[in-house]
Amino acid sequence: MRIAQVAPLTEAVPPKLYGGTERVVHWLTEELVTLGHDVTLFASGDSQTSAKLDATWPKALRLDGSVRDPNALHMVMLERVRQKADDEEFDFLHCHLDYYPWSLFARQPTPFVTTLHGRLDLPEHQPVFNTFSKIPVISISNAQRRPVPQANWVRTIHHGLPENLLTPQPARQSYLAVLGRIAPEKGVDRAIKIATRCGIPLKIAAKVDRADQEYYDELIKPLITNNPLVEFIGEISDREKPDFLSGAIGLLVPIDWPEPFGLVMIEAMACGTPVIAYNRGSVPEIIEDGLTGFIVEDEISAISSVGRLSTLNRDAIRKQFETRFTARRMALDYLAAYRSLMEAKPRFKLVASAE
Repeated sequence: MRIAQVAPLTEAVPPKLYGGTERVVHWLTEELVTLGHDVTLFASGDSQTSAKLDATWPKALRLDGSVRDPNALHMVMLERVRQKADDEEFDFLHCHLDYYPWSLFARQPTPFVTTLHGRLDLPEHQPVFNTFSKIPVISISNAQRRPVPQANWVRTIHHGLPENLLTPQPARQSYLAVLGRIAPEKGVDRAIKIATRCGIPLKIAAKVDRADQEYYDELIKPLITNNPLVEFIGEISDREKPDFLSGAIGLLVPIDWPEPFGLVMIEAMACGTPVIAYNRGSVPEIIEDGLTGFIVEDEISAISSVGRLSTLNRDAIRKQFETRFTARRMALDYLAAYRSLMEAKPRFKLVASAE
């Protein structure tokens, strides 16, 4: 199959550090190539891929200070995709840009689908999905669908990561962990309170976006300063995650928003590390309570669950990751979705009459 993967230009594919969507696109693209498909990746020029790279801009936009209007370059990329689709270079288009391509791509014949990677519960999402109610979309969790039942949902496909990207490492578990991004909805302040009340060290490996700097300075930094139990490490790469997660007693995910998926949870599972997560969004679909971690409602129940983490089998946690959350499983699910949409929308080529 000739497949176009259309990624955001915000980060490289894969990103150098943080960047959930671009990492998922990378893992999916690599698996599709491994499975024998002809894949073209539309992404920034500093991306690394086994597929054909079609670069609209030489550098990821987050790292390019010269770019002040990222929408302009995304529009150029989408037009490049459409032109190549018109030339019948692809059998299928897979977009990761939310609703941006819908009006344009609905007016061309190549079958396409959009994976929605973010939250969908904002009021302004309602008119979008009312207007584009026939556009095929894929959810990354069933919970993500709840605010927009009117969308044309094809199926839910949970994220997966390469089976051997993150693996359990020999380590003595001595601390609780936070991984990902520091933002109000991620609940890092709650994680600090949970660890402090348990008297257990907490290591925070997370980035601080410019938009969240004030939250970090005003709320998080004072909780870290002069607290001997808390260590702020900062952003880490995939190379550093196995040791970081393997040394953790558990990963704390005290989120306070409808998390569409939460890659950090399956990253922890890949390393055999149990998760304590608040019962929000996709959490009940990912964590199996009492097997791969504990699903809790608040700070008090989280604290009571910390002492039970040692009862969970880390080999069994890794096994659940291998069964449910690998990139190969994700790629096969997407291929099934592509084929069902291609069967539903066959392409017809107009042929001039010989008469």
